[in-house]
Amino acid sequence: MAKPASTSTSAKAHGTEPDRRLTIKELLRLMLEDKLISHDEAEQIFAGRQMHKAGVHPLSIISDQKLKSSQPPHKLLQLESLTEWLAGKLCIEYMHIDPLKIHFSSVTEVMPAAYAARLKVLPVQVTSSEVVIATAEPFERDWERELQPILGKPIRRVLANPIDIERFQIEFYNLARSVKNATGDQQRGSALTNFEQLVDLGDSTRQFDANEQHIVRIVDWLWQYAFDQRASDIHVEPRRDIGIVRFRIDGVLHQVYQLPMTVINAMTSRIKILGRMDVVEKRRPQDGRIKTRTPQGMEVELRLSTLPTAFGEKLVMRIFDPEVLVRSFTEMGFTEEDQQRWDSMTKQPNGIILVTGPTGSGKTTTLYSTLKQLATSEVNVCTIEDPIEMVEDAFNQMQAQASIDLGFADGVRALLRQDPDIIMIGEIRDLETADMAIQAALTGHLVLSTLHTNDAPSAITRLLDLGVPSYLINSTLLGVMGQRLVRTLCSHCRKPSALEGGDEASWGHLVAPFKSAAPAQIYRPVGCLECRNTGYRGRMGIYETLLMSAGIRQHVTAGADLALIRQTAYREGMKPLRISGAMKVAKGLTTLEEVIKVAPPASDDTVS
Repeated sequence: MAKPASTSTSAKAHGTEPDRRLTIKELLRLMLEDKLISHDEAEQIFAGRQMHKAGVHPLSIISDQKLKSSQPPHKLLQLESLTEWLAGKLCIEYMHIDPLKIHFSSVTEVMPAAYAARLKVLPVQVTSSEVVIATAEPFERDWERELQPILGKPIRRVLANPIDIERFQIEFYNLARSVKNATGDQQRGSALTNFEQLVDLGDSTRQFDANEQHIVRIVDWLWQYAFDQRASDIHVEPRRDIGIVRFRIDGVLHQVYQLPMTVINAMTSRIKILGRMDVVEKRRPQDGRIKTRTPQGMEVELRLSTLPTAFGEKLVMRIFDPEVLVRSFTEMGFTEEDQQRWDSMTKQPNGIILVTGPTGSGKTTTLYSTLKQLATSEVNVCTIEDPIEMVEDAFNQMQAQASIDLGFADGVRALLRQDPDIIMIGEIRDLETADMAIQAALTGHLVLSTLHTNDAPSAITRLLDLGVPSYLINSTLLGVMGQRLVRTLCSHCRKPSALEGGDEASWGHLVAPFKSAAPAQIYRPVGCLECRNTGYRGRMGIYETLLMSAGIRQHVTAGADLALIRQTAYREGMKPLRISGAMKVAKGLTTLEEVIKVAPPASDDTVS
């Protein structure tokens, strides 16, 4: 943290001297005081100041130089860190503008767009007791004295990144204008699908065209920020009076917008049109998909799902990053041992491999990444999915469609006539599908599929429960991988931490067999701009891999004992999910809380 400002500098920032703009000369002087740059660097920057366009903020000029701080740990002098340093230097509150935490409709009512652009300020929060306004000019305060009596509330001034202020001035006001145009003069949207519909006599609320320009702009904004914030899902949810938009980021839902129901309905219609769905049909669930392109030119696929609810259609968009198909197993969280055990199964010419776990545990990513590596020019890879998660040129993909009686079993039956080498079945849900998977394996094909069970050993008893004979399981099943996703610690802000007293027993219990591999230090989440102040950035898998062996096959009988199968698997080298997670905690990749939250507890977590 920068040292406190001198009395004269602080006084200037707090309005006891005439208003003026921050100059590059003054900024360089302040940086030299704190020894952030050398005298030679300061002279070079000052000499080249004329090369920048007029109106460029001094902070932007400094950050464009890509210099490293002269103070340890010699970090790059980026615009955001420079802004935070200047705020501390001048004793002004600093704020990073997070667009997903700002109610743009209310903040844009504080002042007109032209006024905000002229003063280079941006309202960022309005409460019953104050208005928070961001500025990049610490020595300008005339606008504050001018606005105070108009607003009738105290103004809290914060220092923010000048580029963010300029960018969000345009985006917030444009978005607010679009919402206002879409809402029109009527504040109550027509609730044709609302179970609590209130009929107002003489009410002429119109329905908005999904292709109107302001609706197009709102949908584009929604997707742009979902991509920017690394969201995996977008939820558009109707409520009684308003609609709510939420993003799932690293497995956690965040509410980001509240919009009028008229706008929500028009947005949903717009997205359904793009997804080639039936816009008129609002009484039954529908599925669709959209392929779009980010401003950076990367293609992103969205899978759409609608659901009729009491207040209208709920829409969920799942975002599929095409880069997931080329992600290495190491990036997904595989240890060297996990990789060896998985390869020992996938390199077999025939048999069944199962991946288990709840919805959202990364099963599809594991299967697609595996198929991507197996799909060489010498083999024919075919899939039957419901729905097709990601379209990939290397596979022959078919979608199951219940409307024409094309289920998984029928799909596998058809695929067997296509001379396949490897078959991927989206999910084994019933005995008929399980039978077809077994027939495919018995006739010389490698079959990969998923099951919804708590852990890997439970997949065997699940197949028995479906009615699959034990001798067929023993002759076809190669192995089962159980998996979960845990959030990974942000590498920019994680901090070393000692175990709490209550955690010591849990930690020691989980990693007792692997103490030699565990370092003396674990880490805790802190929060920074890189991870949106959550302390976590991204997710990775934890795995347990059961390999079918002679010892396990002895216990796969009609009345199989799950505990006995599990204990045998442990003795033969399978690490439980919690121990797999604990080893990642020991490497500083995640936290014990994350592992305990997602990995199922078991009475036999220890290895015999």
